[in-house]
Amino acid sequence: MCICLCCVCVYVCSVCVYVCSVCVYVCVVSVYMSVPSVLCLCICLCSVFVYVCVPSCFILQATSRLLVNYLEPYRSQILDFLFKPNFGASLHILKVEIGGDAQTTDGTEPSHMHYENDENYFRGYEWWLMREAKKRNPNITLIGLPWAFPGWVGHGKNWPYDFPDITAAYVVNWILGAKQYHDLDIQYVGIWNERNYDSKYIKLLRYTLDKNGLETVGIIASDNLWEPIAFSLLLDPELSAAVDVIGAHYPGTTTVLEALETHKRLWSSEDYSTFNDEVGGGCWARILNQNYVNGHMTATISWNLVASYYEELPFGRNGLMTAEEPWSGHYVVEPPIWITAHTTQFSQPGWSYLQTVGHLGQGGSYVALTDGKGNLTVVIETMTHDHSVCIRPPLPPFNVTSQNATFQLKGSFASIKELHVWRSQFNFKTKKPSFFEKLIPVKLLDGSFTLNLAEDEVYTLTTITTGQKGSYPEPPASARFPKVYKDDFSVRNPPFTEAPDFADQTGVFEYHINLTDPGPHVFTLRQVVTQRPVTWATDADQTISVIGDYQWQNLTVTCDVFMESVMTGGVFIAARVNKGGQAVRSALGVFFWVFADGTYKVTNDIVGQTVLAEGQSGTHTYGWFTLSLTVKGQFASGLLNGFPLWQNAVVLTPNNGWAAIGTRSFELAQFDNFAVVAE
Repeated sequence: MCICLCCVCVYVCSVCVYVCSVCVYVCVVSVYMSVPSVLCLCICLCSVFVYVCVPSCFILQATSRLLVNYLEPYRSQILDFLFKPNFGASLHILKVEIGGDAQTTDGTEPSHMHYENDENYFRGYEWWLMREAKKRNPNITLIGLPWAFPGWVGHGKNWPYDFPDITAAYVVNWILGAKQYHDLDIQYVGIWNERNYDSKYIKLLRYTLDKNGLETVGIIASDNLWEPIAFSLLLDPELSAAVDVIGAHYPGTTTVLEALETHKRLWSSEDYSTFNDEVGGGCWARILNQNYVNGHMTATISWNLVASYYEELPFGRNGLMTAEEPWSGHYVVEPPIWITAHTTQFSQPGWSYLQTVGHLGQGGSYVALTDGKGNLTVVIETMTHDHSVCIRPPLPPFNVTSQNATFQLKGSFASIKELHVWRSQFNFKTKKPSFFEKLIPVKLLDGSFTLNLAEDEVYTLTTITTGQKGSYPEPPASARFPKVYKDDFSVRNPPFTEAPDFADQTGVFEYHINLTDPGPHVFTLRQVVTQRPVTWATDADQTISVIGDYQWQNLTVTCDVFMESVMTGGVFIAARVNKGGQAVRSALGVFFWVFADGTYKVTNDIVGQTVLAEGQSGTHTYGWFTLSLTVKGQFASGLLNGFPLWQNAVVLTPNNGWAAIGTRSFELAQFDNFAVVAE
């Protein structure tokens, strides 16, 4: 069988088909399979190849919350494995959440504008992470996307589009602040993650960007499904002119005809989200190739960048690598890092996919890329079905078996004499995988070479010579969260706005300086969100930040608390908190509350429906009180200012969980001298 495409060329950037008037054998990769068929492909000299963004990374939803707390040199080592060119993953894109003060899977990210007249471009860690990525790779592409918005943007409604000018200004302020305060150029911005888009808003966002001198900032829409955004772009020329990229989430390596007909770049703007063991690496290998082979997607963005959040939160270890123990310094370079390197170390944004991509005869896929200057990179994967299952969508059955594949280079590549070879073997049977191993170069005879491809392998063959499997000395051994822990928040110039190891699940807890208080509580931690945000998930009605070891059972939690809402205010400390993330509304545990009306309550849930004890406390606003909660076995007791307030409340469930602090509602409140002693 011989298929010649030399007279009809596909311009994949726009995904339109046109007839080429000048056709020669250029940039050809022909594949002779072990089956008796021959695939002959040619590429038009006059065709324009597809722009490549290739694998990238994704940081959002507090998934790097613990990373900032690592001490040196381990923090820099982790960042090198992610961003340093020709070292590890060598990521080309960093996509960050535009924090909106709300829960977005594994925690909340603070907004740059908690309130309408408030602007602060140093909150959270996203700015720091973008700077660190840019420091390692000045050419990295930066993208921002909102998941949630502060409540004032929605004017009290859980909807950001009623006042599109306000929403657009809010987003553009973030882009301007990135440049003004951090010298970061944001190249793309999204609409509203996995939620409805509004055509009027998208057009107004484009206008607002242009009006502020941000004409080069592209818009990605709609970070959800291919439809209905593709239909909308086809029906509305003005909307189409405003959008640069169609971004779909978890597309299963396929696209739809309407998306192709828009002539837009197609991206898998969120993908992977799979446990980062060998099967997760296999998932990543398969979709990195087949997102283009099957779906013409020229960028694949992983959620998430690094699993640097408490593992018992939703989607534990769903990052390219794992760094969830800043207290020990331990981290793990997982298989997806090296699978990423197979593509990112040997191509760059601006490279082109050749038209000769496809499926191998006995299963698997191959892609070929070039910089247009004579360099060539071929990436091959032979991942079997059960060893490449992603978390979503369901994977239809397919077969992959061992095979021989002969590649024939023609045209301008025919003169290549050798290709450098990098290989990953998963070796599921022996359980002795080998990732990103450099082999001896393969010699080409008349532009031809043959590979014996086994199941569950990834190969890169390339003219690029700069590939490297970076390494550092082994990090410290894994260790549990310290059983004795305390923090008085006495940091005059904190490097980050949030205290180490606290993971906000609803609300935002920030370092605070009481300039008018010369006493022992000058430096505190303050909950600062006073209005329910425009949420992405089902945030709790109470604010809460968790900390510690999820396996804690018997422990004492102590904290000084300060309420600022007269009569309606309330705060809590808690133990054995068993849920966070999108399930935080249903969190159980032991919650010790005191209220500004002079009462207390002990509940088995964050909502406060299951009451274990209650009574008078004498607590009030604008005064400091010390709460202490002890849970041991099936009993709990509480102290107020060192004196027993309640004793021996019966706790049947849960058996273990985090410690936590929080407030009754979205209100201002302060915390100081937090301490835990666990058995």
